[in-house]
Amino acid sequence: MKTYRFYGWETADVKDRDGLTPRDYYDILSDIWCAETCAPRMRDKWSADNPTLGQCSVTAFLLQDMFGGKVYGIRRPDGNYHCFNDVNGCVFDLTSEQFGGEVLDYTDCPEQLREIHFAKEEKRRRYEYLRAKVMEKKCALQ
Repeated sequence: MKTYRFYGWETADVKDRDGLTPRDYYDILSDIWCAETCAPRMRDKWSADNPTLGQCSVTAFLLQDMFGGKVYGIRRPDGNYHCFNDVNGCVFDLTSEQFGGEVLDYTDCPEQLREIHFAKEEKRRRYEYLRAKVMEKKCALQ
C-alpha cells in the first residue's frame, strides 16, 4: 500500500459511489491544487512543494459532496478555521500536510457550513473550479 502523509490516511477507507476513497481523491487533487485554488491570503506562500497550503475549505466541501458526512474546523491562531472531514467517524484531512510537523487537535471542533464559507464569492469560485477539474479527471480515468 502506498504511504500518504495526510491525517487519517491509514483508515480513510470510505468509498464514494464510484468506489473511490479519500486516498484516491488525494492522488487526483495532487495534480490539480495550484495557486489559483489556494486561499488568496496565502497565495504568495503557495508552491508545488506545499500544494495543500490554503486548500482546506474548498477541498473539505468537495469531499463532503463525494462522501457525505460533515466538515469541521480547527480554530487557528489567526482566527480562521482549518477544515477537515468526518464521514460517520472516519476522520481525514487531505490538506493537513501544509502544517508540516505541527500536530493538530481534531477533537471537539465546530461544524463548518458551506453557506457561511461560500458567502465569500472568491471561495465559492475556487470550489467550483476545483470541483470541475476533479470531475474532468475522474471522467478521464474511467
